[in-house]
Amino acid sequence: MTAFIEAASPHTMNTYARLPIAMERGQGVRVWDVNGKSYLDGLGGIAVNTLGHNHPKLVPALQDQIAKIIHSSNYYHVPNAEVLAKKLTELAHMTNVFFCSTGLEANEAALKLARKFGHDKGISNPQIVVYEKAFHGRSIATLSATGNPKVQKGFEPLVEGFIRVPLNDIDALKKATEGNPNVVAVFFETIQGEGGINPARIDYLKQVRALCDEKDWLLMIDEVQCGMGRTGKWFAHQWADIVPDVMPLAKGLGSGVPIGAVVAGPKAANIFQPGNHGTTFGGNPLAMRAGVETIRIMEEEGLLANADKVGKHLHAALEKALAGNPGVKEVRGQGLMIGIELAKPCGAIVQRAADAGLLLSVTADSVIRLVPPLILSTAEADEIVAILVPIIEAFLKE
Repeated sequence: MTAFIEAASPHTMNTYARLPIAMERGQGVRVWDVNGKSYLDGLGGIAVNTLGHNHPKLVPALQDQIAKIIHSSNYYHVPNAEVLAKKLTELAHMTNVFFCSTGLEANEAALKLARKFGHDKGISNPQIVVYEKAFHGRSIATLSATGNPKVQKGFEPLVEGFIRVPLNDIDALKKATEGNPNVVAVFFETIQGEGGINPARIDYLKQVRALCDEKDWLLMIDEVQCGMGRTGKWFAHQWADIVPDVMPLAKGLGSGVPIGAVVAGPKAANIFQPGNHGTTFGGNPLAMRAGVETIRIMEEEGLLANADKVGKHLHAALEKALAGNPGVKEVRGQGLMIGIELAKPCGAIVQRAADAGLLLSVTADSVIRLVPPLILSTAEADEIVAILVPIIEAFLKE
């Protein structure tokens, strides 16, 4: 069994159902707890540690930046903010970026952009289309956009102005918005993360892009979890060869350093003006250096191609090993963002996997989520399968 950390968190709020584990160090795709036990990291800090742990190119760059300046504030220009913004707009085929610190902040900014877009058009009560099973954050506005009644419970009244539809049903979207002059945007994740690793179909992505063009709505795609190379493209929607108007990013962009961003195209790039929006920590020199170096290293080491190759290998290996098991409903996802849906709630597997030396999570009650660092090798993918499959099989026999 995993060693118990007796004095884990006696003075922090009880907001997380933490395992009795405290991490001390990491190297590559492995981490060690304070008791010396090692784990294969199949969670990547929840899709954050793009480059794994203690990357030999990232750590010296961050040490160099810390020795220079960590924070200066947005009263002044931050040179690496422009470097990173330019790079992101080139990768996304968009034009401008707002930097913040988290995915929640990025999504909150996107919602404000959509409302301001509507007001600028003379719409006094702007409405935004959001999705069942979506997750966009835990602030009141992003919680209201989220499609999970369980996490919303106890925080009512929620923010109004949202129209909710199911994913991958263009007719449902058209019917829900028919004749409504107040709709200003459609907002969704290319692959729903917390909702159970549910991908939007390529044809649906194209259809929504076309509908937004027809109606003069903003297409806002939340790439917080599925972006930054995780699926084998820089941004998951690029598999459909479309470009959104607004794209929130975070998680993997700083490979562990907190960073969020809202990338905007021409329709949304100039909606915010001085005084409309801001943030204290967003765009600070340390975060910007982390973003610049993360992208540089990803390009140098071919991590998009690796995510695609190793992700396909892992997906196929899991499907083969679990084939024919009636308790396994589906293995789905793309690249190194994989969900294994079981026929019953499986939260207990998180601890069992940790006991066996594998870190993962369970989302939507019955979906095992794997979002490891993008440096994962095929041998390490095979190790994940070797550890996880017997745990799943034993669990389903109970």
